[in-house]
Amino acid sequence: MRAPPPVPVTRRLLRPAHLFVALTYLILSAAPFLPLLFGRGVPNAAPILGMELGAWIAVWALFARPARFHWLLLPSFFVLPLELYLNMYYNQGVSTHHLGIIAETSPKEALEFLGNKVWLLGATLIGVSAWWLASWKAARQARELDWRGPSRWVMLVLLACGLGIWLYQQEYGIEKAIASANADNSDDDEEDNQAAKPVVAASASDASWQPPKLPAWAGIPFSVSAFGATRPFGLVVVGSDFWKERKYLGELAHKSMLFKFGAQQSGKLDIPQVVVMVIGESSRYDRWSLNGYARDTNPLLRKEANLVSLSNVITSVSATRLSVPVLVSRKPAMQSLQAGFSEKSFLTAFKEAGFKTYWLSNQMSFGQFDTPISVFAKEADVTRFLNIGGFTNNSSLDEILLDPLKAAIGDPARKKLIVLHTLGSHWNYSHRYPKAYDKWQPSLFGVENPAYTDLAMKTQLNNSYDNSILYTDWFLSQVIDTLKTSKLMTTMMYVADHGQTLYDGTCKLAFHGHNTQFEFHVPALVWYSDLYRLTHPAKVTQLQKNKRAKLATENIFHSLLDMADIHYGTEQLEWSFLNRKFKTHKRYVDSYGWSDYDNATFQGDCREVIDKGTPLAQLK
Repeated sequence: MRAPPPVPVTRRLLRPAHLFVALTYLILSAAPFLPLLFGRGVPNAAPILGMELGAWIAVWALFARPARFHWLLLPSFFVLPLELYLNMYYNQGVSTHHLGIIAETSPKEALEFLGNKVWLLGATLIGVSAWWLASWKAARQARELDWRGPSRWVMLVLLACGLGIWLYQQEYGIEKAIASANADNSDDDEEDNQAAKPVVAASASDASWQPPKLPAWAGIPFSVSAFGATRPFGLVVVGSDFWKERKYLGELAHKSMLFKFGAQQSGKLDIPQVVVMVIGESSRYDRWSLNGYARDTNPLLRKEANLVSLSNVITSVSATRLSVPVLVSRKPAMQSLQAGFSEKSFLTAFKEAGFKTYWLSNQMSFGQFDTPISVFAKEADVTRFLNIGGFTNNSSLDEILLDPLKAAIGDPARKKLIVLHTLGSHWNYSHRYPKAYDKWQPSLFGVENPAYTDLAMKTQLNNSYDNSILYTDWFLSQVIDTLKTSKLMTTMMYVADHGQTLYDGTCKLAFHGHNTQFEFHVPALVWYSDLYRLTHPAKVTQLQKNKRAKLATENIFHSLLDMADIHYGTEQLEWSFLNRKFKTHKRYVDSYGWSDYDNATFQGDCREVIDKGTPLAQLK
């Protein structure tokens, strides 16, 4: 009896199990292209496709059988629904920030956030688990997908050679730089990128022979950071970055682990108290009508009787990750460019004095520009990062902080410090407020991806910026109303981290990081309840007296603690603008070195800060 003819390879590959496995891998690989479903483009699509194809070839050649590497794909199965959700509502994929939110969210908080949608999450997890199990079973059965024969060994040799070449170019470089395949336009604070280090000429002692650079034609167009945008194997990079950020945060926190202030409240009146510290973002002093701006950007705050606007506050550096640590701790302004600090923030001092502390943030938790701030945020008893969208078009409005604020005030603890870290007027300005606050027209509201570097957008950009200040006015008035409703002894302090330059006059600069007065001079204010005024009349008197004094964000730490009547052995009351011992100090800003702000000229319409003397050297 003649044996039946062999089944053609094409027919064998078209069996249901094989098709199911192939389709599964295709879907997992398609995650970077989800924006196409929502009418958006995919930057660097070709490099992503190329790296994904190369990764699949490498893994298949290394393991030979799909069943052997299918376990590696398990994280991508569970991440895929999250990628779809984030692309649908926030125009982005998974990042270290999102992993941080997941890692820091307790089951109780998750249930509160999901509400009646918790069943949908459960169904999704069950469905994804079933999908992985079914595809794993199919992968075990799909033996025709095994990579056998000499071609696999040839591919392994080629991959080993490619890896060797790539490691060589990483060590010794290539003759001509390859343009980055993944230019990043979405970072929080672009100005935080430090200038490239100057090239130092080699000395005679360095003249020993070095291996030659790799020829440009032989370079391997691969970078680990760009590979992080691919799927499913790029999740290894995202996970690794998350682990590094956690490790870095832990190292910074370890430096100050044993630090204590020895703080305590004077205890004259043991009554319930709430202190709210609002950290603003990218807000500029002269765009607040409280401070004389022609447009009425503060219609609500100007009605507050117990509100004091501090008219002469400067920040030492116009970058969030560098300015906020100076604001929340005793870190000197002229150390702001250096990573880490050996002391803790006012959160710890308040905790030592018996306050329950909260850090409620509408900003990011992890990343190049955010982790240094998270080090201080982790000192709080309750730390919550509420903005899933980061800094994208569909990020949360600052009002997302109001319900958690009310919940914190309602906590049975008698004394509470609540920090609200807002998005304020962070670019894109038109994304920081709802349609109801799009008052000044024309604006950028509804404009997809406007460029702040386009001078033709000057009018729209400025109108949108003023609209964002109008919304900040509403947000702060809501915070004040919430404090009033509590009937407790309450205070609120607001300070912006830095300002903005906005094509002023003939100035052709916008955004921040330009050494202009517009970026160093920031709005700041204090509100206090009637009960606080009656309890601490001397502090209110000093606050009113010093509202036009020369202040800096270095004063905030000392003033906030003094406002709550918290004292400690090494306190410096001469830095508190609520204290009769207050004295003004030299104010230095990051402008061509450490320039004396009060001994400087402000040049041109950009009002660039130029020290009349010689700026002090900076340590980084």
